[in-house]
Amino acid sequence: MPTPPLVLASTSPFRRELLARLGLPFAVADPAVDETLLPGEKPETSALRLSEAKARAVATRYPTALIIGSDQVASLDGRVFGKPGNHANAKRQLQAMRGRQVSFFTGLCLLDAGSGRAHLRGVPTVVTFRALTDDEIEGYLRKEQPYNCAGSARSEGLGIALIARIDGEDPNALIGLPLIALCDLLRIEKVAVC
Repeated sequence: MPTPPLVLASTSPFRRELLARLGLPFAVADPAVDETLLPGEKPETSALRLSEAKARAVATRYPTALIIGSDQVASLDGRVFGKPGNHANAKRQLQAMRGRQVSFFTGLCLLDAGSGRAHLRGVPTVVTFRALTDDEIEGYLRKEQPYNCAGSARSEGLGIALIARIDGEDPNALIGLPLIALCDLLRIEKVAVC
């Protein structure tokens, strides 16, 4: 039985680069999903809900594909940090996170568009931020402009300079696509990764 095509439901160049590491052919589709967090929703729930919503949003365009959706939410002391959207919000996020441990939760969905069956996984990562000065935050934001990145810290770029430590089960999860979990899900769907 032939392997169904893979589709990455994301416009992120970083997720695209990560998926390309597996050496499997795949297409990319913009899921165009409203990523607004729901009031009172836990970060883990938000990330899983949005990762599945992204995958399902492109399923009609790729009815025989395995579709990969992923989303990430950061939280600190019960406060959720999504994508800041602008400079002022990003600055507030980083000021709140400096010198603290922040939980990043990456949701992953592998959807079989043909059957509608979805496999969901969540991958937590704890990031310890350096005790950043306001000047460091401003300098970083001017150079990186991470306004579409949960928690405003783009670890795959200059954001790594803001971080003192990263603790997690998959280093790729913080960038936005947990490849270890994805390989497990692909094996469930009988996709040979190696």
